[in-house]
Amino acid sequence: MENYVFEHMAKKYDTEERIELAKVIVKEVRPELQNSKSKSFIDYGSGTGLIGLELTDLVGSVLLVDSSKQMLEVAKEKISRKGITNSKVVCSDFTEETPKLKADIVLMSLVLLHIPDTKKILQELFNVLNNGGKLIIIDFDKNDKVNHPKIHNGFFHENLKKILSEVGFKSIKIKTFYRGDCIFMNQDAAMFIASSIK
Repeated sequence: MENYVFEHMAKKYDTEERIELAKVIVKEVRPELQNSKSKSFIDYGSGTGLIGLELTDLVGSVLLVDSSKQMLEVAKEKISRKGITNSKVVCSDFTEETPKLKADIVLMSLVLLHIPDTKKILQELFNVLNNGGKLIIIDFDKNDKVNHPKIHNGFFHENLKKILSEVGFKSIKIKTFYRGDCIFMNQDAAMFIASSIK
């Protein structure tokens, strides 16, 4: 991942638009975490914790994992400012090496599009999950108006389902839940939620 870009953006990352979009995502993810009070939760590619830190009341522990130290510094400030006691941060990029982490639930929100090898990262996340664990992915539906050499322009549900099941996930559900103006590289776009069980 182009790390320096995110390092540079960290302090100014939480724009009004990003905060609004995060609220939409949090609202969609919360029902997925019913009865998870004792569960361990990883927000992979957490950035400044815009989403993960809004879910700390629903799970036993939250681990924010990101490859940008600066983003995680911002997240750490939030954790201490809000007095959150069940959250930690880890600087790591699973595309290079996966630390020996285990979790009951992994969330990857608007991160998959930044990772060139979709199957490899899904395999890594599968390995991190405990048996019966859940992977939640939020990302953009395929969008032909978006063209950028460094990112996927969204995903077809069927293609993603196929990769998830090849990796070993079961009971895969995917649905589009939100459409917004200028939310994906300044293009109008739709977001989906995918939930899969190991």
